[in-house]
Amino acid sequence: MRIDLATAPGSQERPNEDWVSASAPASGGGVLVVLDGVTPPAGGDGCAHGVPWFAARLGGRLTELSGSRRDMPLDRILAEAVRATAEAHRDTCDLSHVRTPQATVVVVRWDEAYVEHLVLSDSVLLLQAPGGAVTAVLDDRLDRVPPEVLRSVAATDALRNAEGGFFTAAADPSVAARAVTGRTPRARVRAVAALTDGASRWTDTFGEGDWAECMAVLRKEGAEGLIGRVRSVESDRARPSARYKRHDDASAVYAEL
Repeated sequence: MRIDLATAPGSQERPNEDWVSASAPASGGGVLVVLDGVTPPAGGDGCAHGVPWFAARLGGRLTELSGSRRDMPLDRILAEAVRATAEAHRDTCDLSHVRTPQATVVVVRWDEAYVEHLVLSDSVLLLQAPGGAVTAVLDDRLDRVPPEVLRSVAATDALRNAEGGFFTAAADPSVAARAVTGRTPRARVRAVAALTDGASRWTDTFGEGDWAECMAVLRKEGAEGLIGRVRSVESDRARPSARYKRHDDASAVYAEL
């Protein structure tokens, strides 16, 4: 087994709001967890702790449960992790605030029989077959929101974790039911990768290569290599910023099974 991961802040003036982890439990198999903390617009989010604290709490709980509770499906694990994280700051923060700290989620777990996955919001999961074909597992609800709507804070807030909008892991455990989940026989998966949108933009925003080519970069150059390529493209001022950010926190994890 080979696991390679990297994360880089979008700005040295702001903390990195991503979380990326990998574990190889004693029982065998492995777990990958990638979160992209959602940067709130100016005006506050009702929380005294901030997005990096939230991402670390939620990511740590997801990693621990995914490895130790093989009897629990990933959607139940996400629900429990969200619940536990909410309880950790319910007494000090306004969890009813529409911008209460939240994050996108990718979880991958495998054993000798299956590769399980869960994707919530706009981070990306890639599954590579033994023959080399790459499948992207996406939750595209945010992509369906018109760009002019996303330019409005009020309009975006109205669609955040709401019917007809998009969903992220925040303070409500029931959001786990909104995640894209599935499992694939282990024999049909050679490698997996999980990317926050700061890293996946190499393909889905800048069009530097398709998902198979993105996977090839990860295999040959590692997660740091892909992020370096993204930063190189972003530095070209002739290109428009992606989702209104010239640079974003970027994280990637790649595993050969």
